[in-house]
Amino acid sequence: QVQLVESGGGWVQAGESLTLSCALSGRPFFGSYVMGWFRQAPGKEREFVSAISRTAGKIGYSDSVKGRFTISRDNDKNMVYLQMTNLKAEDTAVYYCAATQRGGGGFYYIRDYEYDYWGQGTQVTVSS
Repeated sequence: QVQLVESGGGWVQAGESLTLSCALSGRPFFGSYVMGWFRQAPGKEREFVSAISRTAGKIGYSDSVKGRFTISRDNDKNMVYLQMTNLKAEDTAVYYCAATQRGGGGFYYIRDYEYDYWGQGTQVTVSS
């Protein structure tokens, strides 16, 4: 059974930075998974933040985080990261890591229903 565990959330002031980490366990060959980050703010729908293809050849970001967030992965350590800089109050949300083995080739996915495995989420709170 695939397990995803996020860490690194917390409370920061606007303008500060945080790095989220997500560890995948339970199945070998982390490199076979497309990885994504989503977030859900109180009272809002879950939204796409960023995703990365299996070999990191393709990366995508939502317009709201482009230029401020950076996704990366370490296939040797079964980890995916989300570096968040210049955080804003509107970035406050629970951040979820997601994984899928669907498809092939160097693609990533931006819709939550395209992911099969989810972490429990980590809270990020940005105070303005």
